[in-house]
Amino acid sequence: MAGDELPVPRIPGATYRIQFNSGFRFTDAQRIIPYLSALGITDLYSSPYFTAKAGSLHGYDIVDHNTINPEIGTEEEYDEMVRKLREHGMGQLLDIVPNHMCVASRDNLWWMDILENGPSSPYARSFDIDWEPVKKELKDKLLLPVLGDQYGNVLDKGELTVSFEEGSFFVSYFEHRFPLRPQT
Repeated sequence: MAGDELPVPRIPGATYRIQFNSGFRFTDAQRIIPYLSALGITDLYSSPYFTAKAGSLHGYDIVDHNTINPEIGTEEEYDEMVRKLREHGMGQLLDIVPNHMCVASRDNLWWMDILENGPSSPYARSFDIDWEPVKKELKDKLLLPVLGDQYGNVLDKGELTVSFEEGSFFVSYFEHRFPLRPQT
């Protein structure tokens, strides 16, 4: 990826916000850089470009912080955009919030591992989870607000199903599918 060298510290003078998604990709941003530079824009301020939930229109529902979202471009296209920014003396501000990620998709492997392994997951410390909350019965557990009715009613209606796939147990509730902790 471009930018292997340390960036030169800078203070943005005028930013222009761009929203990456399948309808506005790295190549689109690259095409408008000369125009923005001529307007006096010093830095692009962009939405995240890490791999997000398929079809994301905003990029904040990240499923993998280690890869570029293929819906908005390739590493080569990103490198070209960065080269174009440098060519025009411009910088880039990336809007990231580490805990902005998609937890409603099985594609987020870290989150799925947390659900399956709880505090023993190697990713447990990557999330802001209180494993010892005030309610003692929730120690080492996650409480997710996904049920459309009280637990007993959902259970009576048969809306929760348990399955065994690829060596793991899952509980499903409509479009949601959650791994179950092996210890339980």
